[in-house]
Amino acid sequence: MSPVLTPHAIRYRVVDVFTKEALLGNPLAVFPNATGLDDATMQKIAKELNLSETVFIGPATRPDCAASVRIFTSTREMPFAGHPTVGASYVLLEIGSVPKDTERFVLEEKIGPVPVRVETNGTGRPKIWLTTPPISFGRTFDRALCAKVLGLETADLLDVPPGFVTAGNPGVFVAVRTKAAVDRAWVDSSALRNLEANQPMPFFLFVFAPVSGGAYSRMFARRGMLEDPATGSATGPLAAYMMRHDLAASADGTQLISEQGTKMGRRSILHILVHGEQGAEGIEVGGYVTPVIEGVMTVALARTARPL
Repeated sequence: MSPVLTPHAIRYRVVDVFTKEALLGNPLAVFPNATGLDDATMQKIAKELNLSETVFIGPATRPDCAASVRIFTSTREMPFAGHPTVGASYVLLEIGSVPKDTERFVLEEKIGPVPVRVETNGTGRPKIWLTTPPISFGRTFDRALCAKVLGLETADLLDVPPGFVTAGNPGVFVAVRTKAAVDRAWVDSSALRNLEANQPMPFFLFVFAPVSGGAYSRMFARRGMLEDPATGSATGPLAAYMMRHDLAASADGTQLISEQGTKMGRRSILHILVHGEQGAEGIEVGGYVTPVIEGVMTVALARTARPL
């Protein structure tokens, strides 16, 4: 006998992450109470909203975590992502699920516990930091091939090997000489297939130019949206890659900024704080969040599910 489906109204919020100004940064939908939603329904909701990611918050299964966070793109679930972690933290603070005077808490994600730090500085708007999961380096790639994939000339690239770096979401990092080269980049699908050959999992392409104080960046991926306005999960690896190749200071306390999304009209500012030499004691990624929408979505749930 098929379950009886009944409509339920579910509240959600949309926030712009890594910006102080609405309609910039990376938009994120947050469902603060996802109790009663199964995996298939969460995936359908994420596809309906068609943002780079949608977050569903539920009770944590670990005693050291404040909440469980499930992260979905329009096509699949992610083990970890940066702007959803920062945006979900902001909403948890706003609705009081985490007390507003809390300075540190932990979120449970598929990758594991993700520490969050709240910096207020008496401004009334918190800067929210996440600690990047462990970063690992993989193989390097041919500069000429990477240039071709990005529609650039080999001479546009710095003389450092493009490299595979991951903190849960794998990416290939490509350093170029100028912001203009970053803005000219586009993805050549046929060349991308050569780059993807023999790779065990999907990856994103992160192209950046070192600038004073950090990097000017863009990220391309095949995950529902070709370009991402702000990629927090790539920003810790970006800092690690830059330090490894002497493109940024590597001392304890180094602070950097990655400006991303500007070319697509969604300028995002991602702050980076390095702890220990070469980030040996962790790399934090932080930024501001701006609320944009409060809404209600009606979905059909099995009658046995708890109303939301």
